[in-house]
Amino acid sequence: MPNPIDVRIEKLIYGGEGLGHHEGHTVFAPFVLPDENVSIEPLETRKKFIRGRVALINSPSADRMAAPCPYFGVCGGCNYQHIPYELQIQYKAQILRETLSRLGQLRWEGQIVPHPSPPFGYRNRVQWKIAPDEHGSSSIGYFQAGSQKLCAIEQCPISSPRLNEILGAIVGLLRAGKLPAGLREIEAFADQADAGLLLNIAIDAANGPLEQMATQLRSQLPSVDTLVLHDQRADRFELSGPGYISYRVGEFTYRIGHLSFFQVNRFLVDELVRTVVGEARGRLALDLFAGVGLFSTPLAKRFERLIAVESNVAAARDLEANLRESGAASPNLRPTTVEAFLEHWHEKPDLVVLDPPRTGVSARALARLIKIAPKEIVYLSCDPATLARDLAILVGDSENPRNYQISELHLVDIFPQTYHIEALVRLSRRA
Repeated sequence: MPNPIDVRIEKLIYGGEGLGHHEGHTVFAPFVLPDENVSIEPLETRKKFIRGRVALINSPSADRMAAPCPYFGVCGGCNYQHIPYELQIQYKAQILRETLSRLGQLRWEGQIVPHPSPPFGYRNRVQWKIAPDEHGSSSIGYFQAGSQKLCAIEQCPISSPRLNEILGAIVGLLRAGKLPAGLREIEAFADQADAGLLLNIAIDAANGPLEQMATQLRSQLPSVDTLVLHDQRADRFELSGPGYISYRVGEFTYRIGHLSFFQVNRFLVDELVRTVVGEARGRLALDLFAGVGLFSTPLAKRFERLIAVESNVAAARDLEANLRESGAASPNLRPTTVEAFLEHWHEKPDLVVLDPPRTGVSARALARLIKIAPKEIVYLSCDPATLARDLAILVGDSENPRNYQISELHLVDIFPQTYHIEALVRLSRRA
Protein backbone atom coordinates (compact mmCIF):
# COMPACT_ATOMS: atom_id res chain seq x y z
CA MET A 1 0.00 0.00 0.00
CA PRO A 2 1.46 3.45 -0.94
CA ASN A 3 2.48 5.78 1.85
CA PRO A 4 -0.11 8.36 2.97
CA ILE A 5 0.09 11.81 1.42
CA ASP A 6 -0.66 15.10 3.18
CA VAL A 7 -3.33 17.22 1.49
CA ARG A 8 -5.25 20.39 2.32
CA ILE A 9 -8.91 20.01 1.34
CA GLU A 10 -9.95 22.94 -0.82
CA LYS A 11 -13.64 22.28 -1.35
CA LEU A 12 -16.39 19.67 -1.46
CA ILE A 13 -17.55 18.36 -4.84
CA TYR A 14 -20.65 16.54 -6.06
CA GLY A 15 -20.44 12.87 -5.16
CA GLY A 16 -19.57 13.25 -1.48
CA GLU A 17 -15.83 13.78 -1.74
CA GLY A 18 -13.46 16.61 -0.89
CA LEU A 19 -10.89 17.88 -3.39
CA GLY A 20 -7.25 18.87 -2.89
CA HIS A 21 -3.95 18.78 -4.77
CA HIS A 22 -0.64 16.97 -4.28
CA GLU A 23 2.41 17.09 -6.57
CA GLY A 24 0.44 17.72 -9.74
CA HIS A 25 -2.38 15.34 -8.89
CA THR A 26 -5.95 16.23 -8.03
CA VAL A 27 -6.81 14.29 -4.88
CA PHE A 28 -10.26 13.07 -3.87
CA ALA A 29 -11.31 11.68 -0.47
CA PRO A 30 -14.62 11.28 1.40
CA PHE A 31 -15.69 12.39 4.90
CA VAL A 32 -13.62 15.60 4.93
CA LEU A 33 -14.29 19.34 5.23
CA PRO A 34 -12.82 22.37 3.44
CA ASP A 35 -9.54 23.68 4.92
CA GLU A 36 -8.79 20.46 6.78
CA ASN A 37 -5.25 19.09 6.52
CA VAL A 38 -5.47 15.33 6.19
CA SER A 39 -3.25 12.34 5.50
CA ILE A 40 -4.78 10.33 2.67
CA GLU A 41 -4.02 6.71 1.90
CA PRO A 42 -4.13 6.34 -1.92
CA LEU A 43 -6.46 3.63 -3.20
CA GLU A 44 -6.38 4.55 -6.89
CA THR A 45 -3.61 6.49 -8.62
CA ARG A 46 -3.86 7.70 -12.21
CA LYS A 47 -1.87 10.14 -14.30
CA LYS A 48 -3.85 13.18 -13.14
CA PHE A 49 -5.70 12.17 -10.00
CA ILE A 50 -5.53 10.17 -6.80
CA ARG A 51 -8.56 8.77 -5.02
CA GLY A 52 -8.08 7.62 -1.45
CA ARG A 53 -9.35 7.40 2.12
CA VAL A 54 -8.48 9.46 5.14
CA ALA A 55 -5.81 7.83 7.32
CA LEU A 56 -5.50 10.76 9.73
CA ILE A 57 -7.05 14.20 10.18
CA ASN A 58 -4.03 16.36 11.05
CA SER A 59 -5.97 19.58 11.61
CA PRO A 60 -9.75 19.10 11.80
CA SER A 61 -12.15 21.86 10.87
CA ALA A 62 -13.79 23.71 13.75
CA ASP A 63 -17.08 22.79 12.05
CA ARG A 64 -16.50 19.04 12.23
CA MET A 65 -19.00 17.21 14.42
CA ALA A 66 -19.43 13.65 15.67
CA ALA A 67 -21.76 11.62 13.47
CA PRO A 68 -24.84 10.40 15.36
CA CYS A 69 -25.02 7.14 13.40
CA PRO A 70 -22.74 4.29 14.56
CA TYR A 71 -22.47 3.00 10.97
CA PHE A 72 -21.39 6.30 9.39
CA GLY A 73 -18.23 5.93 7.33
CA VAL A 74 -18.85 2.23 6.70
CA CYS A 75 -22.44 2.24 5.43
CA GLY A 76 -22.68 3.69 1.93
CA GLY A 77 -25.90 5.60 2.60
CA CYS A 78 -24.70 8.90 4.10
CA ASN A 79 -21.84 11.25 3.24
CA TYR A 80 -22.24 14.35 5.40
CA GLN A 81 -23.07 13.33 8.97
CA HIS A 82 -19.78 14.92 10.09
CA ILE A 83 -21.06 18.30 8.87
CA PRO A 84 -23.62 20.46 10.75
CA TYR A 85 -26.86 20.52 8.79
CA GLU A 86 -26.95 24.27 8.10
CA LEU A 87 -23.50 23.95 6.51
CA GLN A 88 -24.63 20.98 4.40
CA ILE A 89 -27.21 23.30 2.79
CA GLN A 90 -24.55 25.96 2.13
CA TYR A 91 -22.12 23.47 0.60
CA LYS A 92 -24.81 21.96 -1.62
CA ALA A 93 -25.77 25.44 -2.88
CA GLN A 94 -22.11 26.16 -3.68
CA ILE A 95 -21.76 22.83 -5.51
CA LEU A 96 -24.96 23.45 -7.48
CA ARG A 97 -23.87 26.97 -8.50
CA GLU A 98 -20.37 25.77 -9.47
CA THR A 99 -21.71 22.78 -11.45
CA LEU A 100 -24.08 24.95 -13.47
CA SER A 101 -21.21 27.33 -14.23
CA ARG A 102 -18.58 24.70 -15.03
CA LEU A 103 -20.69 22.28 -17.07
CA GLY A 104 -23.38 24.57 -18.46
CA GLN A 105 -21.59 27.94 -18.58
CA LEU A 106 -24.58 29.29 -16.63
CA ARG A 107 -23.56 32.11 -14.34
CA TRP A 108 -26.53 32.44 -12.02
CA GLU A 109 -25.87 35.38 -9.71
CA GLY A 110 -29.30 35.32 -8.08
CA GLN A 111 -30.37 33.60 -4.88
CA ILE A 112 -30.56 29.83 -4.60
CA VAL A 113 -33.67 29.53 -2.43
CA PRO A 114 -33.09 26.86 0.26
CA HIS A 115 -35.79 24.41 1.34
CA PRO A 116 -34.26 22.58 4.32
CA SER A 117 -35.65 19.43 5.89
CA PRO A 118 -35.49 18.03 9.39
CA PRO A 119 -32.06 16.39 9.13
CA PHE A 120 -33.03 12.95 10.48
CA GLY A 121 -36.02 10.63 10.39
CA TYR A 122 -37.08 11.99 7.00
CA ARG A 123 -37.05 8.95 4.70
CA ASN A 124 -40.38 7.30 3.94
CA ARG A 125 -38.81 4.70 1.61
CA VAL A 126 -35.71 2.52 2.00
CA GLN A 127 -34.13 -0.52 0.35
CA TRP A 128 -32.39 -2.99 2.62
CA LYS A 129 -30.08 -5.73 1.37
CA ILE A 130 -29.96 -9.18 2.99
CA ALA A 131 -26.94 -11.47 2.94
CA PRO A 132 -25.63 -14.50 4.87
CA ASP A 133 -23.45 -13.61 7.87
CA GLU A 134 -20.65 -15.34 9.75
CA HIS A 135 -23.07 -16.75 12.33
CA GLY A 136 -24.84 -18.97 9.82
CA SER A 137 -27.95 -16.81 9.61
CA SER A 138 -28.62 -13.65 7.59
CA SER A 139 -28.15 -9.94 8.27
CA ILE A 140 -29.93 -6.91 6.85
CA GLY A 141 -28.50 -3.51 6.02
CA TYR A 142 -26.99 -1.38 3.27
CA PHE A 143 -24.01 -1.97 1.03
CA GLN A 144 -20.74 -0.45 2.18
CA ALA A 145 -19.56 2.53 0.16
CA GLY A 146 -18.24 1.47 -3.24
CA SER A 147 -18.74 -2.25 -2.66
CA GLN A 148 -21.21 -5.12 -2.65
CA LYS A 149 -20.28 -6.00 0.94
CA LEU A 150 -23.08 -5.69 3.47
CA CYS A 151 -22.99 -3.26 6.36
CA ALA A 152 -25.39 -4.92 8.81
CA ILE A 153 -27.55 -2.46 10.74
CA GLU A 154 -30.19 -2.48 13.46
CA GLN A 155 -31.46 1.07 13.03
CA CYS A 156 -31.10 3.97 10.57
CA PRO A 157 -31.29 7.58 11.83
CA ILE A 158 -32.41 9.06 8.50
CA SER A 159 -35.38 6.66 8.22
CA SER A 160 -38.80 7.31 9.74
CA PRO A 161 -39.78 5.73 13.08
CA ARG A 162 -42.16 3.34 11.28
CA LEU A 163 -39.40 2.10 9.00
CA ASN A 164 -37.06 1.62 11.96
CA GLU A 165 -39.81 -0.29 13.74
CA ILE A 166 -40.23 -2.75 10.87
CA LEU A 167 -36.44 -2.97 10.48
CA GLY A 168 -36.17 -4.07 14.12
CA ALA A 169 -38.85 -6.71 13.57
CA ILE A 170 -37.03 -8.08 10.51
CA VAL A 171 -33.68 -8.17 12.36
CA GLY A 172 -35.32 -10.24 15.09
CA LEU A 173 -36.96 -12.63 12.64
CA LEU A 174 -33.69 -13.14 10.73
CA ARG A 175 -31.79 -13.91 13.94
CA ALA A 176 -34.47 -16.39 14.95
CA GLY A 177 -34.36 -18.05 11.52
CA LYS A 178 -38.06 -17.39 10.99
CA LEU A 179 -37.86 -15.83 7.54
CA PRO A 180 -37.56 -17.85 4.29
CA ALA A 181 -34.09 -18.68 3.02
CA GLY A 182 -32.90 -16.80 -0.04
CA LEU A 183 -34.26 -13.35 0.84
CA ARG A 184 -32.11 -10.76 -0.91
CA GLU A 185 -33.80 -7.37 -0.65
CA ILE A 186 -36.67 -5.66 1.16
CA GLU A 187 -38.02 -2.29 0.09
CA ALA A 188 -40.27 -0.54 2.61
CA PHE A 189 -42.49 2.51 2.03
CA ALA A 190 -44.52 4.29 4.72
CA ASP A 191 -47.42 6.69 4.22
CA GLN A 192 -47.57 10.36 5.25
CA ALA A 193 -48.78 9.49 8.76
CA ASP A 194 -45.86 7.05 9.16
CA ALA A 195 -48.40 4.31 9.85
CA GLY A 196 -49.41 2.44 6.69
CA LEU A 197 -46.65 0.26 5.25
CA LEU A 198 -45.89 -1.33 1.87
CA LEU A 199 -43.17 -3.96 1.38
CA ASN A 200 -41.49 -5.27 -1.78
CA ILE A 201 -39.54 -8.45 -0.98
CA ALA A 202 -37.12 -10.13 -3.41
CA ILE A 203 -36.04 -13.76 -3.07
CA ASP A 204 -33.51 -15.73 -5.12
CA ALA A 205 -35.83 -18.63 -5.78
CA ALA A 206 -38.98 -19.71 -3.98
CA ASN A 207 -38.65 -23.02 -2.17
CA GLY A 208 -42.30 -23.98 -2.48
CA PRO A 209 -45.50 -22.25 -3.63
CA LEU A 210 -45.04 -18.49 -3.84
CA GLU A 211 -48.54 -17.84 -2.52
CA GLN A 212 -47.84 -19.88 0.61
CA MET A 213 -44.57 -18.03 1.18
CA ALA A 214 -46.27 -14.62 0.85
CA THR A 215 -48.94 -15.69 3.35
CA GLN A 216 -46.22 -16.82 5.76
CA LEU A 217 -44.43 -13.48 5.48
CA ARG A 218 -47.66 -11.58 6.14
CA SER A 219 -48.28 -13.65 9.27
CA GLN A 220 -44.78 -12.86 10.54
CA LEU A 221 -45.13 -9.15 9.73
CA PRO A 222 -48.80 -8.53 10.60
CA SER A 223 -48.49 -4.73 10.74
CA VAL A 224 -47.72 -4.53 7.00
CA ASP A 225 -50.63 -3.30 4.87
CA THR A 226 -49.60 -4.72 1.51
CA LEU A 227 -46.76 -6.98 0.39
CA VAL A 228 -45.36 -8.21 -2.91
CA LEU A 229 -42.98 -11.17 -3.10
CA HIS A 230 -40.75 -11.39 -6.18
CA ASP A 231 -39.20 -14.73 -7.14
CA GLN A 232 -36.21 -13.43 -9.09
CA ARG A 233 -35.28 -16.73 -10.73
CA ALA A 234 -38.76 -17.40 -12.09
CA ASP A 235 -39.54 -13.65 -12.43
CA ARG A 236 -42.90 -14.22 -10.73
CA PHE A 237 -44.74 -11.92 -8.34
CA GLU A 238 -47.20 -12.75 -5.58
CA LEU A 239 -49.34 -10.03 -4.01
CA SER A 240 -50.74 -10.18 -0.49
CA GLY A 241 -52.88 -7.12 0.21
CA PRO A 242 -54.53 -4.38 -1.84
CA GLY A 243 -51.42 -3.64 -3.94
CA TYR A 244 -51.01 -0.01 -2.90
CA ILE A 245 -51.08 2.41 0.00
CA SER A 246 -52.66 5.87 0.11
CA TYR A 247 -50.52 8.96 0.67
CA ARG A 248 -52.02 12.32 1.61
CA VAL A 249 -50.37 15.50 0.25
CA GLY A 250 -52.25 18.72 0.94
CA GLU A 251 -55.84 18.32 -0.23
CA PHE A 252 -55.08 15.30 -2.40
CA THR A 253 -54.73 11.60 -1.63
CA TYR A 254 -52.54 9.54 -3.93
CA ARG A 255 -52.67 5.85 -4.63
CA ILE A 256 -49.09 4.51 -4.79
CA GLY A 257 -48.57 0.94 -5.92
CA HIS A 258 -45.73 -1.47 -5.28
CA LEU A 259 -43.77 -0.62 -8.41
CA SER A 260 -44.36 3.15 -8.53
CA PHE A 261 -41.91 5.90 -7.56
CA PHE A 262 -42.77 8.59 -5.00
CA GLN A 263 -40.74 11.32 -3.31
CA VAL A 264 -38.84 9.91 -0.33
CA ASN A 265 -38.71 12.88 2.08
CA ARG A 266 -41.88 12.78 4.15
CA PHE A 267 -41.31 16.32 5.48
CA LEU A 268 -40.87 18.11 2.13
CA VAL A 269 -43.49 16.58 -0.19
CA ASP A 270 -46.09 19.29 0.50
CA GLU A 271 -43.55 22.09 0.14
CA LEU A 272 -42.18 20.58 -3.06
CA VAL A 273 -45.66 20.52 -4.63
CA ARG A 274 -46.35 24.11 -3.56
CA THR A 275 -43.02 25.27 -5.00
CA VAL A 276 -43.47 23.48 -8.34
CA VAL A 277 -47.08 24.55 -8.84
CA GLY A 278 -46.61 28.07 -7.45
CA GLU A 279 -49.33 30.45 -8.59
CA ALA A 280 -49.64 28.82 -12.02
CA ARG A 281 -53.02 28.94 -13.71
CA GLY A 282 -54.08 28.98 -17.32
CA ARG A 283 -55.41 27.16 -20.32
CA LEU A 284 -53.00 24.23 -20.85
CA ALA A 285 -50.32 22.52 -18.74
CA LEU A 286 -48.13 19.53 -19.62
CA ASP A 287 -46.73 17.36 -16.82
CA LEU A 288 -43.94 15.33 -18.40
CA PHE A 289 -42.46 12.35 -16.49
CA ALA A 290 -45.64 12.60 -14.40
CA GLY A 291 -45.17 9.51 -12.22
CA VAL A 292 -48.23 8.86 -10.05
CA GLY A 293 -49.40 12.45 -10.57
CA LEU A 294 -47.85 14.31 -7.63
CA PHE A 295 -47.95 17.53 -9.68
CA SER A 296 -50.62 16.53 -12.19
CA THR A 297 -53.49 16.44 -9.69
CA PRO A 298 -53.06 20.01 -8.34
CA LEU A 299 -52.29 21.32 -11.85
CA ALA A 300 -55.48 19.73 -13.20
CA LYS A 301 -57.44 21.89 -10.74
CA ARG A 302 -55.75 25.09 -11.91
CA PHE A 303 -55.70 24.64 -15.69
CA GLU A 304 -58.51 24.21 -18.19
CA ARG A 305 -56.59 21.24 -19.60
CA LEU A 306 -53.86 19.07 -18.15
CA ILE A 307 -51.90 16.47 -20.13
CA ALA A 308 -49.92 14.00 -17.98
CA VAL A 309 -47.27 11.88 -19.73
CA GLU A 310 -45.87 8.73 -18.09
CA SER A 311 -44.35 5.66 -19.76
CA ASN A 312 -43.99 3.36 -16.71
CA VAL A 313 -46.97 0.99 -16.77
CA ALA A 314 -47.31 0.69 -12.98
CA ALA A 315 -47.01 4.43 -12.39
CA ALA A 316 -49.42 5.20 -15.24
CA ARG A 317 -52.01 2.93 -13.63
CA ASP A 318 -51.73 4.85 -10.36
CA LEU A 319 -51.68 8.16 -12.25
CA GLU A 320 -54.93 7.33 -13.99
CA ALA A 321 -56.62 6.49 -10.67
CA ASN A 322 -55.26 9.63 -8.99
CA LEU A 323 -56.40 11.92 -11.80
CA ARG A 324 -59.84 10.32 -11.73
CA GLU A 325 -60.13 10.79 -7.97
CA SER A 326 -58.86 14.37 -8.06
CA GLY A 327 -62.16 15.66 -9.42
CA ALA A 328 -60.38 17.72 -12.07
CA ALA A 329 -62.44 18.79 -15.05
CA SER A 330 -60.48 17.37 -17.97
CA PRO A 331 -57.26 15.54 -17.08
CA ASN A 332 -55.72 13.60 -19.92
CA LEU A 333 -53.23 10.73 -19.48
CA ARG A 334 -50.78 9.76 -22.21
CA PRO A 335 -49.08 6.42 -21.34
CA THR A 336 -46.05 6.92 -23.57
CA THR A 337 -42.53 8.30 -23.51
CA VAL A 338 -41.93 12.03 -23.39
CA GLU A 339 -40.05 11.87 -26.71
CA ALA A 340 -42.89 10.06 -28.48
CA PHE A 341 -45.49 12.42 -27.05
CA LEU A 342 -43.64 15.62 -27.97
CA GLU A 343 -42.89 14.35 -31.47
CA HIS A 344 -46.55 14.75 -32.36
CA TRP A 345 -47.53 17.62 -30.08
CA HIS A 346 -47.84 21.10 -31.62
CA GLU A 347 -50.05 23.14 -29.29
CA LYS A 348 -48.34 25.84 -27.19
CA PRO A 349 -48.76 25.23 -23.44
CA ASP A 350 -48.80 27.84 -20.70
CA LEU A 351 -46.71 25.60 -18.43
CA VAL A 352 -44.53 22.51 -18.79
CA VAL A 353 -43.33 20.59 -15.73
CA LEU A 354 -40.25 18.38 -16.18
CA ASP A 355 -39.35 15.83 -13.49
CA PRO A 356 -36.98 13.46 -15.33
CA PRO A 357 -34.78 10.65 -13.94
CA ARG A 358 -31.08 11.27 -13.27
CA THR A 359 -30.31 10.98 -16.97
CA GLY A 360 -32.20 14.23 -17.57
CA VAL A 361 -34.18 15.17 -20.67
CA SER A 362 -33.07 13.95 -24.08
CA ALA A 363 -31.80 16.46 -26.62
CA ARG A 364 -34.60 15.35 -28.94
CA ALA A 365 -37.25 16.18 -26.35
CA LEU A 366 -35.64 19.53 -25.52
CA ALA A 367 -35.58 20.48 -29.21
CA ARG A 368 -39.31 19.73 -29.47
CA LEU A 369 -39.99 21.73 -26.30
CA ILE A 370 -38.22 24.75 -27.74
CA LYS A 371 -40.31 24.37 -30.89
CA ILE A 372 -43.69 24.28 -29.10
CA ALA A 373 -42.53 27.27 -27.01
CA PRO A 374 -44.26 26.98 -23.60
CA LYS A 375 -44.53 30.27 -21.72
CA GLU A 376 -42.97 28.74 -18.60
CA ILE A 377 -41.00 25.59 -17.75
CA VAL A 378 -40.46 24.19 -14.27
CA TYR A 379 -37.58 21.68 -14.20
CA LEU A 380 -37.12 19.49 -11.11
CA SER A 381 -33.72 17.79 -11.25
CA CYS A 382 -32.02 15.17 -9.08
CA ASP A 383 -28.64 15.48 -10.83
CA PRO A 384 -26.87 18.86 -11.22
CA ALA A 385 -24.66 17.62 -14.07
CA THR A 386 -27.53 16.65 -16.37
CA LEU A 387 -29.42 19.76 -15.24
CA ALA A 388 -26.47 21.92 -16.35
CA ARG A 389 -26.36 20.12 -19.71
CA ASP A 390 -30.09 20.59 -20.32
CA LEU A 391 -30.21 24.21 -19.14
CA ALA A 392 -27.35 25.03 -21.52
CA ILE A 393 -29.68 23.99 -24.37
CA LEU A 394 -32.66 25.94 -23.05
CA VAL A 395 -30.91 29.01 -21.64
CA GLY A 396 -27.53 29.31 -23.38
CA ASP A 397 -24.96 31.67 -21.82
CA SER A 398 -24.42 35.43 -21.51
CA GLU A 399 -22.83 35.67 -24.96
CA ASN A 400 -25.27 33.33 -26.71
CA PRO A 401 -28.64 33.52 -24.93
CA ARG A 402 -31.26 31.06 -26.08
CA ASN A 403 -35.02 30.77 -25.77
CA TYR A 404 -35.41 30.75 -21.97
CA GLN A 405 -34.06 32.55 -18.93
CA ILE A 406 -33.89 31.41 -15.31
CA SER A 407 -36.31 33.28 -13.08
CA GLU A 408 -35.94 31.16 -9.93
CA LEU A 409 -33.50 28.55 -8.65
CA HIS A 410 -34.34 26.45 -5.59
CA LEU A 411 -32.41 23.85 -3.58
CA VAL A 412 -34.93 21.38 -2.13
CA ASP A 413 -32.97 19.23 0.30
CA ILE A 414 -34.75 15.92 -0.24
CA PHE A 415 -31.71 13.94 0.99
CA PRO A 416 -30.08 15.42 4.13
CA GLN A 417 -26.80 13.80 5.24
CA THR A 418 -26.05 12.77 1.64
CA TYR A 419 -24.38 14.50 -1.32
CA HIS A 420 -27.55 14.31 -3.43
CA ILE A 421 -28.90 17.61 -4.71
CA GLU A 422 -32.50 18.23 -5.77
CA ALA A 423 -32.77 21.50 -7.71
CA LEU A 424 -35.90 23.22 -8.97
CA VAL A 425 -35.51 25.74 -11.79
CA ARG A 426 -38.28 28.02 -13.03
CA LEU A 427 -37.71 29.18 -16.60
CA SER A 428 -39.57 31.93 -18.47
CA ARG A 429 -39.58 32.42 -22.21
CA ARG A 430 -37.55 35.40 -23.40
CA ALA A 431 -39.56 38.20 -24.99
